[in-house]
Amino acid sequence: MTQSYFFRHEDLKNYIIRYFTRWSVPAEDAAIAAEVLLSADARGVDSHGMIRLNSYYGSRLRKGQINPLSPMTVLNETATTLSIDGNNGLGHPISFKTMQRCIEKAEASGMSMATVRGSNHYGIAGYYAMMALPYDMIGVSFTNSGPLVAPTHGSKAMLGTNPIAVAVPALEHKPFVLDMATSIVPIGRVTVYQKEGKNIPSGWGIDGAGNVTEDPSRVISGGALMPLGGPEILRGYKGYGLGLLVDIFSGVLSGGAFAADVYGSSSQSASNVGHFFAAIKIEAFREVQGFKQDMDKLMEQLINSPKAEGEERIFIHGEKEFEKAEKSAKEGIRLSEVTVNTLKQTGHEDGVEFDLQPLKID
Repeated sequence: MTQSYFFRHEDLKNYIIRYFTRWSVPAEDAAIAAEVLLSADARGVDSHGMIRLNSYYGSRLRKGQINPLSPMTVLNETATTLSIDGNNGLGHPISFKTMQRCIEKAEASGMSMATVRGSNHYGIAGYYAMMALPYDMIGVSFTNSGPLVAPTHGSKAMLGTNPIAVAVPALEHKPFVLDMATSIVPIGRVTVYQKEGKNIPSGWGIDGAGNVTEDPSRVISGGALMPLGGPEILRGYKGYGLGLLVDIFSGVLSGGAFAADVYGSSSQSASNVGHFFAAIKIEAFREVQGFKQDMDKLMEQLINSPKAEGEERIFIHGEKEFEKAEKSAKEGIRLSEVTVNTLKQTGHEDGVEFDLQPLKID
């Protein structure tokens, strides 16, 4: 069993800022990226947290594949819409600033939508959707990504895992936060099975000929993930449709890359990731207090409905993550032994030593 290490939020944030500024990222942008990454770790989504600091962001900054200054160009703008070119900058500050503008426009106009092209991986989609919550708004965040998912009846990865995130405020209950990939599982889950020498569940992936396989190596080498739902008999074309929808909003509508063109034709190409954001002011439709009360009622109907045999609790989307974030605020942010060792190794190689002292070890 691997150990877990717990660190103070501010210590980790300061380290991430030091790491990004090492690669000429402005301190303000580095601080934004740090908050997004730490939000993932605090909420238990460690696949999108500090584990990616070097493996994605640092490695691409080092090779000049991300513009560290993250300049943003406004392509089109109206009272309710915004179109941004990220000029191959870091995805976190570009997305944060775009969603901020979206919220400002929604405050004045009732709702707003924005697209971004020419960006990079932006962390967890839910972070930007949740930015709308303090303003009594519903937040929406989509992003496309490099191809890992085959279309239904296809044999080649053509779409990304293309997440959908929606955040909705409630009154006494935690907000509803849906943050989901449109693939049946992330590729990392398949990699774990491969490393452990185990077969994956049938329906997670296909081999290079398009056949459903339980061999993780056949999925990783020449195969593809299946869309949410799996094969057609389980209505996987619904997940395929959701992934395609995200690509249309994030790639086609933004004027950026889509499908197999995301990340270009080689590992040396600019990512050209696209995003879509929306902010909806609840007050533009109905009185906020009543809306939140009805959200509570909706959640309570589900939470208090009959449980399946052996089950003790029905969850609302986002509930588990909020509880983990509250625990992290008290105990410190948990990093796995693998993450800590990776940070130490890559930090040494990059000249930014990860020398933080953990609060405790479990």
